[in-house]
Amino acid sequence: MRGALALLLNLEDDMEVVAQVAAGDRIVAEALEARPDVALLDIELPGRSGLDAAAELRKVLPECQVLILTTFGRPGYLRRAMEAGAAGFLVKDGPVEELADAVRRVLRGERVIDPALAAAALSAGPSPLTPREQDVLNAAADGATVADIAARVFLSESTVRNYLSAAIGKTGTRNRMEAVRHARQNGWL
Repeated sequence: MRGALALLLNLEDDMEVVAQVAAGDRIVAEALEARPDVALLDIELPGRSGLDAAAELRKVLPECQVLILTTFGRPGYLRRAMEAGAAGFLVKDGPVEELADAVRRVLRGERVIDPALAAAALSAGPSPLTPREQDVLNAAADGATVADIAARVFLSESTVRNYLSAAIGKTGTRNRMEAVRHARQNGWL
């Protein structure tokens, strides 16, 4: 998909793709070398999420506009992308002409957000989870035991149980795996 998008964007008279990166942990280093005007980032990448890379890019290369382009059109992801400093958020199922137009618009200083997703984000509201509850749910995502989770997040087992209970209650689910799934579906993790 990345190669196809690069090929199509390079066909635009006023655009040149200067770099392609397959792993999230290579984005910032490559951007510092290539100095792009716009970075198109996905959310789920090996090594590091595109949202984390976007936040760091905005700090170390503020002149580079970040446009999130993803298959994960979830309200929570949109909210997190905007908090990370992204100038735009689009889902991948749109035509390439709209993507090229979005790149031009963020270069002009506009914010570009998928309209359907913007409406969903407004109705969904913010994540009910605290950052620590998110950490604990992330650590629980692979089915880890409470002891394993406690070791990963440097908390006591009883504190982990409390955070898991709170997250389960806030998500209205029956157990931690359902809470993880629900939080991911809403883009809170």
